[in-house]
Amino acid sequence: MRNPLDSAALDAAMENVHRAGIPGLFAEVRDGDQVWRGAVGVADVDTGRPVTADLRHRVGSVTKTFTAAAVLQQVEAGRIGLDTSIGRYLPGVVPGERGDAITVRMLINHTSGLAEYLPYAYPSFKALPDLANTGPQSLDGNRFTRSDPVELIAMGVTAPAVGVPGGAPGVYSNTNYLLLGRLLEQVTGTTAEECITRNVIERAGLRDTGFPDGPYVDGPHSQLYEAWFGMIDPPRDFSVYDMSWAHPAGSLISTVADLNHFYGMLLAGGIVGPSSLAQMQRTGPVVSQEGTMIDYGLGLYPMDGPGRGTFWGHGGTVWGGGTLAMIRADGRRRMAVAVNLQRWNRLDSSGRPQPHPIDDALAALHHVAMYG
Repeated sequence: MRNPLDSAALDAAMENVHRAGIPGLFAEVRDGDQVWRGAVGVADVDTGRPVTADLRHRVGSVTKTFTAAAVLQQVEAGRIGLDTSIGRYLPGVVPGERGDAITVRMLINHTSGLAEYLPYAYPSFKALPDLANTGPQSLDGNRFTRSDPVELIAMGVTAPAVGVPGGAPGVYSNTNYLLLGRLLEQVTGTTAEECITRNVIERAGLRDTGFPDGPYVDGPHSQLYEAWFGMIDPPRDFSVYDMSWAHPAGSLISTVADLNHFYGMLLAGGIVGPSSLAQMQRTGPVVSQEGTMIDYGLGLYPMDGPGRGTFWGHGGTVWGGGTLAMIRADGRRRMAVAVNLQRWNRLDSSGRPQPHPIDDALAALHHVAMYG
């Protein structure tokens, strides 16, 4: 089932995404020892500076795979029980019966029932189906805000629950991964970022991946343009932004090459052991932030092509940037794609995002990259 790389098809698919409206995008696709890298468009719409395939990029929730792997390493070391209640480790953070009922596994696979903290941290931010009432005001006002994860967690914990612990379907919530960050700190005595850096990033040998220590992206990178469903027109650059609001849920910076290398090592058993990887690939239904139903494991989710095999990985978005990294189950075929525009869909009268040509063009690119 090996599909050799088709450079012409990949180039054409990238160009179609750019023509559909993405200012700039870059990608790396691997098939065994073959490597294709491509970049189309601009990294800065004002200067015309072109994107290149080696740019560093805010990868958003792709961070969750790294965090989940770090937690599972501690499970392997006997410091964390995957099915132990979070209340045992952090009794004052998730108090009472709910802390007793929510397990570490439920945090990693989003079945805790804990609400998303973002609408409370960003008052103008709303999730589906309330996007019609949203606005970009909070984004501008918080560019340089240093967020306290304890306060963000408290927003999610005290908000009305979105489900019962362990219930199905789960509901995707960044609150879960902020709690996992606190858990890592509790059992390792270091910050979550230090733990993930030492045990995951450095173990994988990733040279261009790390957590930011301020609002800036170090090294060559693209500007990141946020459209906020057409409410910011023209889209505004949000590449300078303090990502402490995301912490180990979504603040990582990486490159498409590093992501492909990381997922390759993960599926080859170089980051966690075989039993942990099997746990990561046990999925259940979860309602995504876009309101769609997805299968979700422990920091991983699958994508399937009819008769083409299963891919595993994660996607991520930040203000202005998007990433998707996927690897076939046999480890041969890998894809990482980054774009420098987000929330390009305008909303209809009910607050639902309307279809946009970018959606189809990106889906076609992902298909060519994964399946040839």
